[in-house]
Amino acid sequence: MPGAGTRPAITRSEPPARLLDVTRLASRAGRGLTGVDRVERAYLQHLLACPGPLFGLARTVTGFALLDRDGMAALLDRVDGRQDWGAADLVARMARRLTPMRQRADADLRRLAAARSSRIGLKWLLRRRLPERTAYINVGHSNLTPRVIRGLRALPGATIAVMIHDTIPLDFPDFQRAGTVERFRALLALVGRHADLILANSQQTERDTRRWLTAMGLKARYQTALLGVDMPAPDPDALPDGLGIARPYFVCLGTIEPRKNHALLLDAWEEMARTMPPDALPLLVVAGSRGWRNEAVFDRLDRMANDPKSGIREVAGLSDRAVAALLSGAAGLLQPSFAEGYGLPCAEAAALQIPVICSDLPVYREMLGDIPVYLSPSDSYSWIKNIKQLTQAHGNTPRGRSQATDLPTWTSHFKVVLRVT
Repeated sequence: MPGAGTRPAITRSEPPARLLDVTRLASRAGRGLTGVDRVERAYLQHLLACPGPLFGLARTVTGFALLDRDGMAALLDRVDGRQDWGAADLVARMARRLTPMRQRADADLRRLAAARSSRIGLKWLLRRRLPERTAYINVGHSNLTPRVIRGLRALPGATIAVMIHDTIPLDFPDFQRAGTVERFRALLALVGRHADLILANSQQTERDTRRWLTAMGLKARYQTALLGVDMPAPDPDALPDGLGIARPYFVCLGTIEPRKNHALLLDAWEEMARTMPPDALPLLVVAGSRGWRNEAVFDRLDRMANDPKSGIREVAGLSDRAVAALLSGAAGLLQPSFAEGYGLPCAEAAALQIPVICSDLPVYREMLGDIPVYLSPSDSYSWIKNIKQLTQAHGNTPRGRSQATDLPTWTSHFKVVLRVT
């Protein structure tokens, strides 16, 4: 691969063709979108509204699928549920490692493709089908491999921009699944060596990425652009039956993993259940899928969620509209994380003018300013005090302490990003 000194300049006088990697987004078929997935979806939606040549690249079980603008629009329809995924074909069904929904998505990618190639044929596919100076954008990290980079470098004038969302796997290795740290270190090194531009979702992420790449002896070009906040309309009918949230409740939103620090909230609810009258105890809705290395928290959730006196509810697999409905009725969002790359749930709650209590992390202050109440992720006394205050105020005071106009927007994000990619 060419070294940094041979990379083409990424600044141009007119918009180039753009090639968005949509491998991760297609892989989420049948599952709810995570924060990173939603960023990739926002890029897909925005680029479809922009003039100029647009293509999508996705890895499939047989190699690669190249989508044109029509194929990208059809993909978005499927991701958003306006169109069902098609039936899995024989090739997809033979990939037994894929879930049935992913088999359907894989088959659809090949049906929607304007062109396809085997794994070894990618560079010829790109050279044959894409104009020179195409700008490749990868925000989800799926499909970011040496093979893809070699294929892009075979296209004259092509540039590579990769978004880094955080360096948490390297900063907090004890919170990670087995193998995650090594894989992320290798990916970051690959980006540092070969990307023409690193997109950072915050100044904090840029600082962290610079620190790690410098330690690896690598230099890179950076552009920071805060992610936008775009909540869908709440849909109360999308909430599951039997959630039982008639009295004031709080929400903790996100994957149940160690760095999210759910244990602090479970401690707080156990203390409040012990000291408060049962009819005064607010509810805590833990909304998110179960993650990894968190067996003690899972055991407590199993016990507390089955005890009607605990005030704990657990729910997973909510759609975006259901999440918006859940947040809209909450007395507050509680996010006691030890670390966050961006923390979209806090921004989304603020956009709905729902009170936010979160850990005092630099990225939250950069993104949200003085909107939340900031607390130490280890000070359970202060969390209990503020939770009680918000419970008493719920329904009696104006919602939230901010206006949605104070928050970052996708318009401002893309105004920055599309100027440099």
